[in-house]
Amino acid sequence: MKKIIEIENLFKSFDNNHVLKGVDLDILESEVVSIVGESGSGKSTLLRCINRLETFDDGNIFFNGKSILSLDVNELRMQIGMVFQQFNLFNNLNVLKNCTIGLTKVLKKNKNEANQIALKMLEVVGMDNFINANVNSLSGGQKQRVAIARALCLNPKVILFDEPTSALDPKNVNEVLHVMSNLAKQGMTMIIVTHEMNFARNVSDKVVFMDEGIIVEMGSPNQIFDNPKNPQTKKFLQY
Repeated sequence: MKKIIEIENLFKSFDNNHVLKGVDLDILESEVVSIVGESGSGKSTLLRCINRLETFDDGNIFFNGKSILSLDVNELRMQIGMVFQQFNLFNNLNVLKNCTIGLTKVLKKNKNEANQIALKMLEVVGMDNFINANVNSLSGGQKQRVAIARALCLNPKVILFDEPTSALDPKNVNEVLHVMSNLAKQGMTMIIVTHEMNFARNVSDKVVFMDEGIIVEMGSPNQIFDNPKNPQTKKFLQY
């Protein structure tokens, strides 16, 4: 498998707070990578740098061999979709329109084609019966599944998930993780910041443990969860 994303010596600070301190990470096509660690370790900032929601101070990120800084930001975000912790849906639009807006505004699809694509992706996440529903009437898990469908509509090469279940109750967590597991089985490249350790163990090809802005340890789920080498990793996993 070829590298689809290459992160090289990435640094990022907010004023005097050094959030990323020389991060190196390669993501392969169809790979599922889970990034774990304490809050404030730089996980979400790293994710947001990948699709240029955050700028970085030094280093570089390459997507399919090209620096992301050389790419049109809207084109980049079509290729690298993102699902947020707080859903980021348009509350004034129904489910279907939340999914078609990017298709019509960004990709310039006509309404019929946009609707067909959106219906197909809503079916993938089990939300096709809710196309006319007001977003505010949905549960948290349903909202997050709509957000995943919206990301899928643009046919991205990679999807970034920033703690997609942390705002959900346990029942809704399972709904969303089930959808994500199915995407993994279908070969979607995914980078997931998560506190769901069982999910990370069962679905990931690679697990990355970050602490204080650096990658402390990475490896297969078995390596990280069953045989961590670094004392910080062991402490985080409560060995």
